[in-house]
Amino acid sequence: MEAIVKILSADYVTHDVRRFRLEKPADYIFTPGQATELSINKEDWKDKRNPFTFTALTDAPYLEFTIKIYPEHQGVTHQLSLLNPGDELILRESWGAIEYKGPGYFIAGGAGITPFIAIFRHLHTTGKARENKLFFSNKTDKDIILAEELKNILGDNAHFTITRQKDSQHDQRRIDSDFLKAEINDFSKHFYICGPDPMVQELTATLEQLGANADAVVFEK
Repeated sequence: MEAIVKILSADYVTHDVRRFRLEKPADYIFTPGQATELSINKEDWKDKRNPFTFTALTDAPYLEFTIKIYPEHQGVTHQLSLLNPGDELILRESWGAIEYKGPGYFIAGGAGITPFIAIFRHLHTTGKARENKLFFSNKTDKDIILAEELKNILGDNAHFTITRQKDSQHDQRRIDSDFLKAEINDFSKHFYICGPDPMVQELTATLEQLGANADAVVFEK
């Protein structure tokens, strides 16, 4: 299916991450963690499809996407940064990305947090969010997407790490084997990883060496 939907609102939640709320077609269905492919309904852009994950709850009256903008790529996200309410996107069917299988550890790098947002929001409504722990790596403090909301949902189970800011208030370790061995006491739990390709590949291999099974997905390019 394809549907043309209007942008209802667009606002920045960090310096380079923009939240879009879109019209929601009747009977449109997705589950937390799923994604779809969006295109911009303009000549030269209609056939350029990019995957984005839903960040609103399934019963919200709108669809929401929280998207990192890469102006230097001159691609779809740069074009999205130029759009305003009333502009149109092409929406397609939802498809599986990350599926919540039970309590465990979430590891995100940068925009890799986006598949987890709807999952955490859903778990928050059921009172089960704090059965999980998040390790969220970013370059600087200002890059952390929805930091306050994640802290509100997860409490002390939201753990932020910063890799390129010496005066950060947060943990400055890399998420690697030593970090995982220090922070995790049960490798039999579920692991969910999303972020840049090298990070996902490295951590998936590391977790396997430590005896864990990781459900990994690569979104950020």
